[in-house]
Amino acid sequence: MLPTLRWAEPPDGPALVLLDQTRLPGAEVELVCTEVPRLVEAIRALAVRGAPVLGLAGAYGVALAAARGDDVARAARSLSDARPTAVNLGYGVRRALDAYRAVGGGPAGASAALAEARALHREDAEASERMAAHGRELLSGLLPGRPHRLLTHCNTGALVSGGGGTALAVVRAVHESGELERLWVDETRPLLQGARLTAYEAAREGMPYSLLADGAAGSLLAAGQVDAVLIGADRIAADGSVANKVGSYPLAVLARHHGVPFVVVAPTTTVDLDTPDGGAIEIEQRPAHEVAELIPGVPVAPAGARVYNPAFDVTPAALVTAVVTERGVASPVTAPNIATVCSGSLPQTSRSGNGMMKA
Repeated sequence: MLPTLRWAEPPDGPALVLLDQTRLPGAEVELVCTEVPRLVEAIRALAVRGAPVLGLAGAYGVALAAARGDDVARAARSLSDARPTAVNLGYGVRRALDAYRAVGGGPAGASAALAEARALHREDAEASERMAAHGRELLSGLLPGRPHRLLTHCNTGALVSGGGGTALAVVRAVHESGELERLWVDETRPLLQGARLTAYEAAREGMPYSLLADGAAGSLLAAGQVDAVLIGADRIAADGSVANKVGSYPLAVLARHHGVPFVVVAPTTTVDLDTPDGGAIEIEQRPAHEVAELIPGVPVAPAGARVYNPAFDVTPAALVTAVVTERGVASPVTAPNIATVCSGSLPQTSRSGNGMMKA
């Protein structure tokens, strides 16, 4: 697979080159962004998507503006505003912008911004590996002595990261250890990130997977065919509430009803300690045509139908079994445990009676 994003140096650059996720799985096509407005458009169109990689896109976008001699502060604002819910986007922008300003801007600032973007890229890849290890250990404790049947929603693999991803990185680690019996993949309406992207990645990895309509997840859980639900996150509030792709909250309710662990996998950069709870998370509203049209130009609803199309929903912390980060696992999911994990002061991992790691 082509890299999710890469920096192109002169004579081909400066440019940020993206794997256009709107073209998957039919074609692997790169989208070349030589200016920030094109990158902002790509972010809004979901050509690049997923919280961690949006942070990288934001950081590289600042570096691109600096390399071009653009108004870097203005470019940073437009990048940060491109998608309001994903906290990583603003985080990446701020890191590169701070690096640019720290040396007084200009050519030195452009070099500093690019170096910071590359550092964030490396950190994200390393975080993926650590989340995969922590998540696999957690599942081994929760589901001892048997292969795992895991259900996931949206896409959380290498396409959302500078490395192996978040929740799907855990699934990959389970698969490589020979412990994956079945990966259940929600199609993820309305844009089908599960069908188009997660199934695409699972097939490339040789995972045993099955695709299902979102509405079939309840009957699957009722039939006892799911051992754990794993999702990613676009923002985690200080109290542990999780904003993720719309449809995640109903899965959490179903998982609780059926006694199935509901696990969130995300780097600490996705935790926003300045957002006190889920009610304070701004939820992005997407265009009506994403729901009203099966594919662009092919309507499935009457002309003029009013559409409610939130990109995300919020799952309260009480429904989350554990939050897996690169620094450790918060469980139970409480504000103190979230803060402890983010501070990097998580004590030596211990096991409770049910095998769950505790913060």
